[in-house]
Order: sequence, then C-alpha cells, then structure tokens
Amino acid sequence: MQRGGNMPVARRKVRVLCATMMLNVVIFFLVGVSWNLGRDKSDRPKVRIPSKRFWRQQVPSKYFWNKEQQRLDLIYNPIFNSLPSDSLIKLPDWLNIIRPVNPCEPDYRVPTQISDYNTLPHRFQDFFLHMRCRTYPMLINQPHVCDQKPFLLLAIKSLIPHFDQRQAIRETWGRANRIVVTVFLLGNALPVDHFPDLLGMLGHEAKLHKDVLLWDYRDTFFNLTLKDVLFLEWFSQNCPHAQYVLKGDDDVFVNTFRIIELLGGLSDIKAKDLFIGDVISDAGPQRDRKLKYFVPQSVFTGQYPAYAGGGGYLYSGELALRLRNVSRQVALYPIDDVYTGMCLKKLGLVPENHSGFKTFDIEEKYRNNPCVYRKLMLVHSRTPQDVLKIWPWITHLELDCQ
Repeated sequence: MQRGGNMPVARRKVRVLCATMMLNVVIFFLVGVSWNLGRDKSDRPKVRIPSKRFWRQQVPSKYFWNKEQQRLDLIYNPIFNSLPSDSLIKLPDWLNIIRPVNPCEPDYRVPTQISDYNTLPHRFQDFFLHMRCRTYPMLINQPHVCDQKPFLLLAIKSLIPHFDQRQAIRETWGRANRIVVTVFLLGNALPVDHFPDLLGMLGHEAKLHKDVLLWDYRDTFFNLTLKDVLFLEWFSQNCPHAQYVLKGDDDVFVNTFRIIELLGGLSDIKAKDLFIGDVISDAGPQRDRKLKYFVPQSVFTGQYPAYAGGGGYLYSGELALRLRNVSRQVALYPIDDVYTGMCLKKLGLVPENHSGFKTFDIEEKYRNNPCVYRKLMLVHSRTPQDVLKIWPWITHLELDCQ
C-alpha cells in the first residue's frame, strides 16, 4: 500500500524534470540563433553602431576663464588629436574660434567675451588682453648657474627695487654652495607702474652675484602666474637636474637646514611627487571688489582646487618638469598659487600640508622666540632686518632648544 501511494509523486517529479530539460533546450536554441544572426558571412560578430548620440554635447560656459579652459581641454584631448585631418567630426563654432597669429598681441575680442569687461579694474582688463601670451624674451639669464646639478634650487620671486631683500637672503638662508643654488625671478618695471629706472643697478647686481633672472614683461601681481610659467620653462632648459625646488617670495624666512634634513630622509617614491606647503582647501573666488584676491563672477565660477600658499612651497625637480608640460593645458589664472593648484589637479595630484610652512605667519607671542624658528621650515613675512636677526638663531649651535 505504501509503495502504490508514492507513484503519483514520482510521476510528477519526472514530468517536472522533463519540462525543465525541454526549456533548457529551447533557450539554448534561441541563443544559438541569436548568435548566428549577429555574425556576418566571415563568421565575425557584427559591429553595431549606435544611431543616436551617446555623449552629452558640451555647452560653452558663460564665464570667461571656464570657457577658455574648455577650449584647452578640447585642444589637448587625445581622442580629437588622434583623428585624421579629413575627419567628419566638426568642432563647435564657439571652440573653433580663429586666434591671433601672434598670441602675444593684445586680443581685442576679449572685451566682447566678458559681459562686464568695461567695468572691471584695469589690472583685469590688461591681464585678459594678454593672457594667451606665454613667451617673453629674457633680458638677464644665468645659463650656467646649475652646472653642478644642485640638490636644492631656491627660486625666489622678487621685484627690481627689492635690492635689500635679495641681499639679506644671500647673506643668510639663500647662501649658495655646492648643494644649494639661489636664483631671483624678476619681470621688467615699466614707467606706467611708476617705478624708477633701476636696470643699470640691477645689471651690476646680476654681474656681481650671478643669480638674477629677468624677463621683459610687466611685473605685476596678476603676472605672478606668468612668472611661474616662465620659471618652469627656464628650469626645464637650464636646471632640469636639480633634485628639489623651493619656490618662495623674497620676504620669507627659510630654515634651509631643516629643508635639507627633510629632503634627505625621503624615499624615492615619496620624492617623485613631492609637493608640500601651507595648504588651503575648500576655497573659492572672492567676490568683494575691495579685496586683493577679488575675481569677478563673469570670469570664473566654481571652487578652487587645494593649493599651497604662494609665500613658499617645496616640490621635486621631477614634478617641476611635469608641471611645465601640463601648464600648457591650463589657462592662465590671475592668482598664481591657485593656478599651481590647478596644474597639480590636472596631473591628478594634491599638495600635502606641512605644519612647518607658515605662509600666514605665526602667533605674535612666538615671533621673537629663537627656538620656534628652529622647528619651522618657512615663515612669511619678514623684513630684511628680521631675516638678518633670525639667521644667527638657526646657526648658533650653543642655543639650547630642548
């Protein structure tokens, strides 16, 4: 009785199994047919070309710098660069604008591309008229300053009248030797900026110390970015074997011994992408016209990338060469340290914050404490008199700072 009672269950199981097998056969057949239909006579899969656009068309920005950057991004896009000259792809009209034959001639179409150009301060108007020019003649060069392949190159931004600041650096933390080489980066002082003619004195200084680099461009606050670009080009041609670069202003104090000590302890991996300083994150353009770092809405929108304060930062010579190359792909921006942050971002790098870099000074109560300066890498700002006073605190070993 028990055996006869189990027969219907067994039959149901057989039926389910058979149905499952038949379903698998049908699916296998359909897949095979689909595969064969998708192949041509040469037994190769057909390439299905989408009939509709599968990327979003780029819309031109209404902000001048952002639009300039869109143009450069397209120019340096490797996909478009690899297309044959007879490609059917047509560039959008707004990106295919004919540029002046000489990019160092003022581009008088710029006023039509910035909505409030005529109301902007003159420094902005002048910068944007000439922002596509990146080559200026050198009036004073030092092509052999790096012949001994220095460990550390100190590249100091200065102005022609700052004779006392340069001399204070030469006598203290910028003293040149086989390990350290110092160069001062200058642009020309034009009568329109109400500077006296000091080129004769500067020429004498350059012959005496052999550390002055002078380009024939207008040395203004906004052109500090241009000074960075020109320096990187000079570095690639005249000092590419320097292992490290400290870029700073001529009113900083640098503890050169601490810098060299830090660099000497780096691994090869760490040294390759080294870029450290007093890092500013989550910042954006200032919209108050009274502020030094004001940038109008019509020019730029968005957040700034992380960047190190321009008073002074430290990076590897290898990275300097990469920055030189990538800077061509980044539109000049009127704030130099932000621009360097933009170039780093283009390389996929982020500057590293170091507590020893104080580009916004230290608390007043510590400013006359000799032991504090022994722990710092760089502090901004200090007068030439301050620099001459602080340096002995670093060099006199009898000072107890335990």
